Amino acid sequence: MTAHDPQEEIRESAAARTAHTVHTAHTVHTVRTTPLHSVHAAAGASFTDFGGWQMPLRYASDLAEHHAVRRGAGIFDLSHMGEVKVTGPGAASALDHALVGRISKVALGRARYTMIVAEDGGVIDDLIVYHVGDQEYLVVPNAGNRERVAAELAARCAGFDCEVDDISLTMALIAVQGPRAEEILHGVIDSGAGIPAALRPEEEGAPADDGDCGPDVLCGPTILRRLRYYAAVRAVAAGHSILLARTGYTGEDGFELFCGAEDAVDLWTVITERAAALAPQAGQNDESGNPIPVLTPCGLAARDSLRLEAGMPLYGHELTEETTPYDASLGAVVALDKPEFIGRQALVARAAREGAPGTLRLVALAGEGRRAARAGCTVFREGRRVGTITSGLLSPTLGHPIALALLEPASPEEPQWAEGTSLDVDVRGRTYPMRVVAAPFYRRPR
Repeated sequence: MTAHDPQEEIRESAAARTAHTVHTAHTVHTVRTTPLHSVHAAAGASFTDFGGWQMPLRYASDLAEHHAVRRGAGIFDLSHMGEVKVTGPGAASALDHALVGRISKVALGRARYTMIVAEDGGVIDDLIVYHVGDQEYLVVPNAGNRERVAAELAARCAGFDCEVDDISLTMALIAVQGPRAEEILHGVIDSGAGIPAALRPEEEGAPADDGDCGPDVLCGPTILRRLRYYAAVRAVAAGHSILLARTGYTGEDGFELFCGAEDAVDLWTVITERAAALAPQAGQNDESGNPIPVLTPCGLAARDSLRLEAGMPLYGHELTEETTPYDASLGAVVALDKPEFIGRQALVARAAREGAPGTLRLVALAGEGRRAARAGCTVFREGRRVGTITSGLLSPTLGHPIALALLEPASPEEPQWAEGTSLDVDVRGRTYPMRVVAAPFYRRPR
């Protein structure tokens, strides 16, 4: 009889993604779990069905997890996100044709936020595209849109000299976000590719690379220190091959680690053990006066409140197939100077109508008190309906209500809503005042 090893049991049970069939009175659907599901269950997470995945909603407290990211660091399982690889000599041209951004201009080692739209300009999904090899790109769609995006890319790339491969179910994604993210990953990231475009210039007086990690390779502390925002390089973490990206969805500095599904549990364990060996930061206490942990597991609830404070859109709320990038005040991501891409004609027409009656724009709102406006609440100006809240909550960081709203133009003469403009929001039959503010609501200290 051998000794029972709970950690080994977790590794074995979470080594690959599983799927569970859920039966209801009217439907049958499959709910997937990530390679880290057993880790979350062992930590006491409560789960929610999100985009067809059983995902941790919270572990203990939404507020505690939110504040931990702002003051220390949080670790997130984002393995429900999609990963679609586009490779070949024609990959860049194919993505220029398929997406609204000019992907062919993204340097090796860099990433770009972009969108895939329908012929009528409606947003199918917002994406991040990483240029990870000489003829290789990684497209990351949202979980619920993964199959749709993969199919659209395959169809749109037909005729180009490239291949489209949905590798989502072989991958896992772990994010470490917050002021202490870089410190935590010291000793976890062994090395990373020294791709010039992905690197910040070395600062004067910075420590020399601490070891010989190979030609055109930087050792872990150096790659963490020098990796640019919206950059990604192939790296080694705890002995595992990963893609290390300086991207995130929280408004904080941090990293995202793409790894093989079979490596996820070990990598999560190494990261959390590394953080446990670090001392809590003096003066960083929670509302009860207890030290903020160095690293806190965080669920989707905290991720949503963090992204809203950072003014970041969420598909299904700010972005839908009924809205264009211009409606969401994200027209800057559309490269209308490209001669051709799917949806271009419709977006040219929409751009020409900016501010016209019938168009929309995404506006940031802030209120007072404690009553938050939620998605679906109606917005009024002097008794006239002008739009709808798309996301809203009582901001944990700021202590007052915040919201994003899709509004009609302020007026034919001045379509832009001026900061400070007073509006009213109907929350369950009662009207509460809010004012137009600049986004984002929160900016991390530099």
